[in-house]
Amino acid sequence: MTAIALTIAGSDSGGGAGIQADLKTFAFHRVHGTSALTCVTAQNTLGVERIESLSPEMVTAQIDAVVGDFGVQAVKTGMLFSSEIIEAVAEAIERWRLTSLVVDPVMVSRVGAKLIDDRAIDSLFDSLIPLASIITPNRYEAQLLSGIEINNFEAMKAAAEIIFQKSATPVLVKGGGMKGRLRGVDIYFDGEEWETFKTRSVETNNTHGTGCTLSAAIAANLALGDDLKIAVKKAKDYVTNALDHSLPIGQGTGPVGHFYRLKALN
Repeated sequence: MTAIALTIAGSDSGGGAGIQADLKTFAFHRVHGTSALTCVTAQNTLGVERIESLSPEMVTAQIDAVVGDFGVQAVKTGMLFSSEIIEAVAEAIERWRLTSLVVDPVMVSRVGAKLIDDRAIDSLFDSLIPLASIITPNRYEAQLLSGIEINNFEAMKAAAEIIFQKSATPVLVKGGGMKGRLRGVDIYFDGEEWETFKTRSVETNNTHGTGCTLSAAIAANLALGDDLKIAVKKAKDYVTNALDHSLPIGQGTGPVGHFYRLKALN
């Protein structure tokens, strides 16, 4: 049986993040990738130049078309853009009774730039996150969701606990935006167990798409039947290897190397 995963996210014309990163990640894991676009961006390694949203009805239609035909074993969400789209996605997930949902709460970039408004953040917390198997906020997203400033390991743990208490959803607070020894250290909390995920540090400026890639890899591993913590560990290892083979392309921050095994064959 072929495992199938669905990504509900925005398009990155530069190919490093968003739907493009998700589908590459699914393919690497030998999972058939399907998609529902929420918005289209004009962007490259230097930044986002323009963004246009699809209608909530079109987003719903894509989800219905995919799930009604294929069925899916796991779902991940990325950039959902607006409260209307978030609520439409949550309604479709509930209606289809989709499980193994990974919510990457794309609200703030890893350098701290806010990407959606407060109303959309409220909808994310109220409508979608409670349906998830795991939520994967970066440092700045975890600050917004928890209401506390994160500057050290203890604050990462406190934020994870607060987010879980608010949502009853397992949380992985990512440390990619942290400095020093905490860079790349991720904290997992599911209400009972704590786990710290850390791999070797990779020095590269080409880190575009790491958050999308991690959440997509978790979803792919869930689609393949792994339990949640194993899925997270495998995803973390995958992102580390992709960073180790990141692509020095463009004039800005290049993407991670999603197909690093193929690159190694050259």
